[in-house]
Amino acid sequence: MTRLSLLLAASCLGTAAALLGGRALLARQPALTPTMGSASLERLRRWSPDPERRREAALLLHSRFGDDAQLRRQLLRGQGWGSDPLAAVVLKNAALDAEAAADQGAAQSLWRQVLRRFPASPASADALYALGRNQPPLRRQLLSRFPAHPAALAAALEAGPDPGQRLAGTIHLARWGARWPGAEERLKQACASELSANAGEERAAVAAGLAEVGAAQAALDCLHGAAAWRTFPDAARLSLARVLLKGDDAQKQTGLTLLTQLLQSQGQEPNLGDNLGDEALKLLAQQEGPGAAAALAALPPAWRNSPAAAAQRALADPSGQGALAVLRRWPRDSASWELQWELARRALLAGQWPQAITLLEAIPATDLPLALAARQRFWLGYAQAQAGDRQQANATWRELRRQQSGGYYDWRAAVRLGEAPDGLPALAAPTGSAAPLGWDPLASGDPQLDRLWRLDQRSEAWESWREQRRSRPPRQPAELLVEGRLRQGVGDDWTGLAQLEQADLRLMADQCSLQPVLQRSLHPARFQEVFRTWAERRQVPQALLQGLSKQESRFTPTVHSAAGAVGLMQLLPSTATELAGRPVAPSDLEDPARNAELGSLYLRQMLGQWQGNPLAAAAAYNAGPGAVEGWITPQLGQAPELWVEAIPYPETRLYVKKVLGNAWSYATLRPRAAPPPC
Repeated sequence: MTRLSLLLAASCLGTAAALLGGRALLARQPALTPTMGSASLERLRRWSPDPERRREAALLLHSRFGDDAQLRRQLLRGQGWGSDPLAAVVLKNAALDAEAAADQGAAQSLWRQVLRRFPASPASADALYALGRNQPPLRRQLLSRFPAHPAALAAALEAGPDPGQRLAGTIHLARWGARWPGAEERLKQACASELSANAGEERAAVAAGLAEVGAAQAALDCLHGAAAWRTFPDAARLSLARVLLKGDDAQKQTGLTLLTQLLQSQGQEPNLGDNLGDEALKLLAQQEGPGAAAALAALPPAWRNSPAAAAQRALADPSGQGALAVLRRWPRDSASWELQWELARRALLAGQWPQAITLLEAIPATDLPLALAARQRFWLGYAQAQAGDRQQANATWRELRRQQSGGYYDWRAAVRLGEAPDGLPALAAPTGSAAPLGWDPLASGDPQLDRLWRLDQRSEAWESWREQRRSRPPRQPAELLVEGRLRQGVGDDWTGLAQLEQADLRLMADQCSLQPVLQRSLHPARFQEVFRTWAERRQVPQALLQGLSKQESRFTPTVHSAAGAVGLMQLLPSTATELAGRPVAPSDLEDPARNAELGSLYLRQMLGQWQGNPLAAAAAYNAGPGAVEGWITPQLGQAPELWVEAIPYPETRLYVKKVLGNAWSYATLRPRAAPPPC
């Protein structure tokens, strides 16, 4: 009997050891990602001893077969087990597949499971939306529990037909989703006919939503009265002021009034940093004319002595006295960065090399965002070379290239160091570089969000992020990077790339580990076959077509500019008609292939007109060949970087650097490039 007990004990211990060992082995297996092949995922789905890996493999496969609802249903069958949040994602996807297959009974059952088992999951927002189509109380629950979720915004847009329900949906959109497709028109309708004259708080909320989307005049018309300003939120005043300051004289004056009111509401002492008062003061200090000067002069003394106000006074002083004091006192303030560049640019254009060096060295590169540090280093090296110190110039340019990955100044430093040819040859991507740059982890700091991204559940990841943040816009580089990538993941390059560009302009040296994935995200591989085809036929670098399209439209085929330009290369229908030799409708230009066909022809003509010079061609694409004709001087060939800085149109000046920087990045970026040293 004793012997049998020992045998049983040994057997149990052996089994336990085997289970623990097996679990440890499973834990050491590499994580499943979108880079895995379908055959490998199918084997894991069928035969992996780990049920969690089987479910993850099923989800990854599910994301690859969007056109086959029956196959998708089969892949997820039996995978909605357990309390893991991933089960809610499985049930949601299964419900959507059942709806696509017109199996409403199964879909309703699955939605009810989601709502019962995972009431706090973002997937329950979709369940409330689906089940609430004929049950208004469920829609009201949706708006209350998940106000910023896309399902709630869709429900708010559909609210009605009862006028009270419709108005409640409109107010919800104003507060939580003014940028939701269709929301702007609803907000305008509410102001025109649905809001009573004395509905001050509601009217202010709708006007704030219109301000958020840049509809400045509509927001002003909605307020129509001084009483409404008292309930207008400070964040909305800042948004509205930013748009009004770009308008006519009357709108600019209203914008100045808004900024003044906002600053006066902040108190006597400025709280410098990432806050509304600081942003408002910087915006006010950037304005020109007696109205802006009077508004600044009317502020309390502490505001008048802030970095933004001091920088504006130094910039306006023709003697240049005080500029260095501002730069050295506030080296990490954006007002100082703008002051440094504007004064250094003046000195560079005037050939005042010692003065340019002094200004450019006044702020350490480590106190600047990486993108601005690259600009500073390039021009510091340039001024050093012009002053006769070529050895130091080369060292400065090499440091730039060591720290910066891609972009205009990396290109120009490579040319100046003799590491790349000038002009079009430098922008010709080496063989194979047109391949997609691959997949990167999200690295958001939220394990569940990162897991959704890793399993290619992009819509679910985006909805989870949006619900977590509610209406708080991202401000820090890491937040902008995550949200920009999530937006890209759901097909919103227009907003996503804009946020990634903000991240690039704010990324500091101590965050340089984020730079490689940021640069890859900033240069997505879109419409590769289209660009490859027309690059070959027109004999222009594919990287240049990509760089121009990214700047023109952020690869959005359906975008229309205020001037009527259409599509990813932003062609006017009149220009397209002339290029095609027959009428071209705006709708034709929304086809990426047709747009690239004509846009590449126009770019080829611009290159031909200026003997293949990409700087002049890019300037002409933006400002028109007539304008550029008047700017051509020997400096274009002798000192091309100074020629760009001398372009009289600030928009075109920036455009040329953006397009050529994009093109250089597309020609040189590599998958999984090693990060630069921090």
